[in-house]
Amino acid sequence: MESHIYNVDINWNADRKGVMCSPELNKDANSCIDVATPPEFPKGIPGIWSPEHLFTASVSSCLMTTFLAIAENSNLEFESFNCKSKGKLEKVDGRYLMTQIILEPKVVILNEKDRSRAERVLEKSEKACLISNSIKSEVIMTPNIEVLEVAE
Repeated sequence: MESHIYNVDINWNADRKGVMCSPELNKDANSCIDVATPPEFPKGIPGIWSPEHLFTASVSSCLMTTFLAIAENSNLEFESFNCKSKGKLEKVDGRYLMTQIILEPKVVILNEKDRSRAERVLEKSEKACLISNSIKSEVIMTPNIEVLEVAE
């Protein structure tokens, strides 16, 4: 595969806050997001996406998109996918680092017979996730696979 470039533009607007957009996406109110220093830091702003949230979201969303591609190629039938994720920020040797990303994907399958296939698809997705493979943070995945309960 050839290389690709993804462009992001950040514009500071006040205090410790800016707006992030991409020229490749539609430039409207829905495609740009506010970003700010998180409230744990001096003059941080609560309630706004931070670089730490975006870092964690990048790993989690990459797992999802990788899962969707591998599930399709594996003919895995499933009802839903969601993933809770946590990014751990620590000070190590005097520097702040995102040391750990915890992923808790939940896949709801239609039939118990697909459980092992779903497990394999999740394992392959974790190994193939290009964002996880590009960072030095420890990535821990704790999957949960459930079977859709059909009302009788």
